[in-house]
Amino acid sequence: MSNIALAGIPYDRKSSFMRGASIAPGKIREYLYSNTGNLFAENGLTIENERIRNYGDLPVNDYNDIAPSIQTLLEKSERVLSLGGDHSITYPVIKAYKGYYDNIEILHIDAHADLYDELYGDRYSHACPFARIMEDNLATRLVQVGIRTLNDHQREQSKKFRTEIVEMKDLNLNKLPLPEKAVYLSIDLDGIDPAYAPGVSHHEPGGLSSRDVINIINMIKGPIIGADIVELNPVRDSQGITAALAAKLAKEILARMLESE
Repeated sequence: MSNIALAGIPYDRKSSFMRGASIAPGKIREYLYSNTGNLFAENGLTIENERIRNYGDLPVNDYNDIAPSIQTLLEKSERVLSLGGDHSITYPVIKAYKGYYDNIEILHIDAHADLYDELYGDRYSHACPFARIMEDNLATRLVQVGIRTLNDHQREQSKKFRTEIVEMKDLNLNKLPLPEKAVYLSIDLDGIDPAYAPGVSHHEPGGLSSRDVINIINMIKGPIIGADIVELNPVRDSQGITAALAAKLAKEILARMLESE
């Protein structure tokens, strides 16, 4: 059975509005391993397990450092839960994964589709990762849940790349088109309503609840080959509410990864 790497990617230089996500990985680990709770997830498994290896923050000085750093972990037969960082990290992470897995299916939870061809002249902005992933044929399927900011350009991009968008206004958890093969899960914390996750750079009301996201994680039937949690901005998280939520989601994802291959 493969090991699981927990790794921080402290990078936010592709953020379009506000910096701060680069300091998030340490905050998430702080809450994850805090003695205010325990390490058991809702599926009954503990993440205090020798198969889970905490690598701290990866040595990322530049955007181009991300893919090689993830590849180093994958060479050790380890699936990776990456703690961002802004959402731009998902493209190089998936790029590294492509060399090890065929037919990757992505489940993407977010307020935004992140399908822009470019934003402010940057094709690698945190608003663009899924456009890059799909045009490079790095995934065979992209299911996007909780979206509530679609504009005309992103609707056209969705048609072009044949993504499956479940807009928040149409959400029915019992009818989600969840991936079932090699599943990569990408959670942007602004997909969650700011009432539950205020510590993000882009507040978008009308989102998922904490419980919705936990339920979705536990509804995934296919093997979870990797995941990321991105866009926590501790600068806006004065009470640590969002960091605590990110840690809870990390624990649930790690426990699901333990039971799935």
